[in-house]
Amino acid sequence: MANRFKKVLVTGGAGYVGSLLIPQLLDQGYEVISYDIQFFGDDFLPKNDPKLTSVKGDIRDTAALSEALKGCDAVINLACISNDASFELNESLSETINFDAFEPMVIAAKAAGVKRFVYASSSSVYGVSDAPDVKEDHPLLPLTLYNKFKGMCEPLLFQHQSPDFVCVTIRPATVCGYGPRQRLDLSVNILTNHAINNGKITVFGGDQLRPNLHIQDMCNLYKLLLEVEDEKIAGETFNAGYQNQSIMDIAKIVKKVVEQEMPELGDIELVTTPSDDNRSYHINSDKIADKIGFRPAHSIEDAVRDLVIAFKADKLPEPMTDDFYYNVKRLKTINAS
Repeated sequence: MANRFKKVLVTGGAGYVGSLLIPQLLDQGYEVISYDIQFFGDDFLPKNDPKLTSVKGDIRDTAALSEALKGCDAVINLACISNDASFELNESLSETINFDAFEPMVIAAKAAGVKRFVYASSSSVYGVSDAPDVKEDHPLLPLTLYNKFKGMCEPLLFQHQSPDFVCVTIRPATVCGYGPRQRLDLSVNILTNHAINNGKITVFGGDQLRPNLHIQDMCNLYKLLLEVEDEKIAGETFNAGYQNQSIMDIAKIVKKVVEQEMPELGDIELVTTPSDDNRSYHINSDKIADKIGFRPAHSIEDAVRDLVIAFKADKLPEPMTDDFYYNVKRLKTINAS
């Protein structure tokens, strides 16, 4: 079956999810432009593929972005200063990239003739909720500037929704598992790294509930959003998560899988310590299953196993010290602005 769209621009294409998604889009026959500021480089992208163009660009540079958008008919917008802790950084960096640049980018995409715009928001927009099931109509209660700006961009996008510019927002759970531009600053990945390389898992708090989504399911969803009919997604917002687990339960899964896969490590110690990170919410992802048939197929166990395989294959050298795996550390090191 021919692809509905021919040329896709992925902002943040050299990030954690983009690094796994882009090769899969190329395999499906799409022409792909990765538009990324490349704080982490782009050496892990398949740049020898003639269908890929890797552009080192800043989404705040609307003129350069407009140039890159020429001939594109779909945008997957992943670019942002990502995760809550990144706001330890220069606040204006996060505000200008995650909020100020957003609507000009949407307007530029529409002007370039883009037909579909997929926005990666975040399920962290819900903040803390003791609701048993957080659905898309739950109030947004952001605890950090990251959550706040993610939520504030959603209505800005939908102001530009039209029959020939179909807009959809995804609120993904915390992504986990192995990607070519690996992140080791996300809950499942952090705990797995420490289990393997410290022989000890430290759980901060433990009772907080967090929704999780395997990176391959995240990629499968973006691919699906390039295929589904306009009317199923136009102007819609979808939660996208799989297993809602407490941080302690995630730690127990990590301990079990790592001990199974790497028995030479022996018994992995599990310790708890207080935490000031009280984000806790349990998202419901029934809507996306009902509307477009998206059902995740990969578990937290799968994510941990994939990371174990990557560590065993020496794909993740210096995992405790190299800032390549840690967004905030890298941005501080290079004094990003």
